[in-house]
Amino acid sequence: MENIIIIGNGIAGVSAARHIRKLSDKRIIIVSAETDYFFSRTALMYVYMGHMKFEHIQPYENWFWEKNRIELVRAFVNSVDTENKQLLLDGSRALKYDKLIIATGSKPNKFGWPGQDLHGVQGLYSKQDLDLLEVNAPNKEVCKRAVIVGGGLIGIELAEMLRSRDIPVTFLVREDSFWNGVLPNGESQLINEHIKEHHIDLRLATNLKEIVGDENGKVKSVIIQETGEELACDMVGLTAGVTPNIDFLKDSDIELGRGVKVNRHLETNVKDVYAIGDCAEQHEAIGNRRPIEAVWYTGRMMGETVAQTICGNKLEYKPGHWFNSAKFLDVEYQTYGWVFGARGKQDYEEQFHWRHDTEKVCVTISFHKDTNLFLGINTFGIRMRHEIFDRWLTAERDVDYVMEHLIDANFDPEFYRNYENQIVSKFNADFGKSVKTKKKSIKRIFQFS
Repeated sequence: MENIIIIGNGIAGVSAARHIRKLSDKRIIIVSAETDYFFSRTALMYVYMGHMKFEHIQPYENWFWEKNRIELVRAFVNSVDTENKQLLLDGSRALKYDKLIIATGSKPNKFGWPGQDLHGVQGLYSKQDLDLLEVNAPNKEVCKRAVIVGGGLIGIELAEMLRSRDIPVTFLVREDSFWNGVLPNGESQLINEHIKEHHIDLRLATNLKEIVGDENGKVKSVIIQETGEELACDMVGLTAGVTPNIDFLKDSDIELGRGVKVNRHLETNVKDVYAIGDCAEQHEAIGNRRPIEAVWYTGRMMGETVAQTICGNKLEYKPGHWFNSAKFLDVEYQTYGWVFGARGKQDYEEQFHWRHDTEKVCVTISFHKDTNLFLGINTFGIRMRHEIFDRWLTAERDVDYVMEHLIDANFDPEFYRNYENQIVSKFNADFGKSVKTKKKSIKRIFQFS
């Protein structure tokens, strides 16, 4: 029986295991040092905030693995010996494989700050990080102030978590506006305002110089690079992005860049070795996508794709149109297609921006300034239908068509306010057009004949 070993029990590795089992009777072993069972990493914050217990974010019952003949090994992989096709585990154990899937995910970035390894300094990525947060910041009495270093989705999540327990938070963001490397200026400004309204001390254009410890090796303060100001704190959250978790492969024959180098079939340079998820790096980026994508759904798609290849149906990884979603505190964000921030904006890209006068609701639509081709949309505070925008991007609709039919894409619940008429009115005023909105059509939405 062919022996398939998967290193990592995140969404990528578990998706691969599940689909290999659906397609075959191969022996499947998942090796992970993090937890006994797979959990939803994106839901960790809700455990700390008291919305869920940890067992609630485990999508499968504990009996699922044995029933589906997926063996689980709780161990740390020290190295991979590709010549002899074996993994060397902690405790001097070895596991033989016929095919190996590397799905080890990411780890938080550290940039060599003095004091970054003190007690009280941590990231927010793993189950161990969640447990450590209960030690470092269980309440506002133990943690009188926390400092978060690095803007982005993980940083805003950690800030929301800490504020849920009334812990004062100072948020150091090196950019001059929150996440403006990704978001256009109007959206970034909206999030700046929203963060401050939630009583978070947002410090823009601010860098960390040093983390200062006390005589017991515990955090006591941070020093700001620009001003030399010293801020007293009991916990420091490092959320300045993530990097592929591949240190254990440095002495192997597997080709590495920032991540594990793979082709479109997710194969490495070594026969029978594959890489998927956050740790995989495409030799050549797919369209406008980055060579490494630390995104939940792309990890799932890679797992499903590599399972087909391993089971004899060789498939190319095709992630399709870019999309993503997140929450900035209580404002929901969605993106479909490509809407670039100021630094990444293309010469051909025109952007239309609408923002509500009083509510935290806005839309940015990107289109080709010469051809009117619809390129992408960002929404804050409005839910949109994924399948509609996927269809419009595939059909290469122009921006006028999208504006005319925008109500079809609205996925907000019944009785929510609709903003389409206001959005289209401003679009017409900005670009001298006379687009008229259609009424919502169930027939169009679901393409009934």
